[in-house]
Amino acid sequence: MIIGVCGTIAAGKETLTSFFRERGFVYLETSAIIKENLIKQGIEVTRTNMQDWADELRKKDGVEALMKIMLEIAKANPAKHFMFDSLRNHGEADFLRQNSENFILIAVDAPKEIRFQRIISRGKLHDPKTWEDFLVVDNRDLNDEFNPHGQHTQKLIDMADFVIVNDQDLESGKKKVEEIWNKIMVK
Repeated sequence: MIIGVCGTIAAGKETLTSFFRERGFVYLETSAIIKENLIKQGIEVTRTNMQDWADELRKKDGVEALMKIMLEIAKANPAKHFMFDSLRNHGEADFLRQNSENFILIAVDAPKEIRFQRIISRGKLHDPKTWEDFLVVDNRDLNDEFNPHGQHTQKLIDMADFVIVNDQDLESGKKKVEEIWNKIMVK
């Protein structure tokens, strides 16, 4: 089984991925691949540079380029269950649906105001620091409308098999993830 994870910035994807990792899913992260390539090329690792590099890769090698890399890594691993974090373009999910026996897409979202407060609280170096900067980042993530190879998180959310609206406390978020776990694992 491959579970694809998508969602808006600071929606709580970490809660979801932690839950599945604790139950034996192998965690593969697109950002790790992107960061590694930026470092090899001597490019500063920033959110914008990561997005630009991934957009260029999708443009050059097709929207499925990152997912092909992830599938190759998964095939080299004897595990049966994988979590691919984070899909950013709906073509990535389409590719995985067509090239995986058992693919499930889970989206995590939360209201903008809550996500902005989470960003301020977590204080990551490359996170936006102002509401205006947050909106710029969020809008690019949701729908880079003039770039078919770019970020299209809203389309991914719309096509997800499960959507978690993570707008309450951590325990509530964990309960929502557990409900999905119970539905998926009884199949």
